[in-house]
Amino acid sequence: MSVFTPVTAEALSDWLRRYAVGRLAHVQGISAGVQNSNFFVTTTLGRYVLTLFETIPRAELPFYLHLMAHLARHGLPVPAPIADQDNEYLGTLSGKPAVLVMRLTGQADLPATPARCERVGAMLAGLHLAGLSYGRRQDNPRGAAWRSATAAQVRPFLPGDEQALLDAELAFQVRVPTDALPQGVIHADLFRDNVLWDGEHIGGVIDFYFAGCDALLFDVAVTVNDWCALPGGALDEARCRALLGAYHAERPFTDEERAAWPAMLRAAALRFWLSRAADFHLPRAGEMVLVKDPDEYRDILRQRTRNVPPLVAGSP
Repeated sequence: MSVFTPVTAEALSDWLRRYAVGRLAHVQGISAGVQNSNFFVTTTLGRYVLTLFETIPRAELPFYLHLMAHLARHGLPVPAPIADQDNEYLGTLSGKPAVLVMRLTGQADLPATPARCERVGAMLAGLHLAGLSYGRRQDNPRGAAWRSATAAQVRPFLPGDEQALLDAELAFQVRVPTDALPQGVIHADLFRDNVLWDGEHIGGVIDFYFAGCDALLFDVAVTVNDWCALPGGALDEARCRALLGAYHAERPFTDEERAAWPAMLRAAALRFWLSRAADFHLPRAGEMVLVKDPDEYRDILRQRTRNVPPLVAGSP
């Protein structure tokens, strides 16, 4: 969440007249994140988050907004979108598609303890199970086709050893069979900065704008790579056991998922190495922009090609 498109208080006040949320009291840009323009909005009736979509085609946005509404109805702590007077979630502000959502309580980026990893694992399983009844379908926007296209864009910027790593991993992933893996709606970006903590309880899960339909195990791998990684990229065994054990207790892993686990961890690491490399080498202009270090996920990918603990080792 960054600010690429500024919004004036006057323009926002006028836009909010279409909503039953009161009058604008304060607006503040949010610098965290890398894809959309985001703002904290306080009105006379409540606190919200405003998002202006910078790159996602307007036709694709209903998938994300209705997914958030669906998960909120199922009791998950996600930011429910606010409908306007025409009962529409999606509007237009400053020439960009825009949505207003409830602002959730809590604090992000707290230490990833085994106890917190356990709660994240259980929550992710609940999200996957609730998503099974979501009627809309949209492929993972950063799946295999995106990886191939983005690799071609960033490869010329990489040194020789990283080009070799990239080429080898792309060739490996093409050979990985995924058809037998359970499929469904995935968050696809459940990093520590996208989970809000209210004490030791999850107060919110945010940033669903990379969600799509893919192997559920890929989502688990994305989450483990962030929540359970040590400096340098190796996995912390206690955190892995806590997160995977809690997930498995709610949605047991299949034999096919156990076999595919090392490859999924590598695919998840490749996805974020590529997106961070693209943001770093091919940046977009913005007022407040956060660019994350691609080397972190290059190192994680190297680690995942070596030693990976078995799925749910030591759990029921």
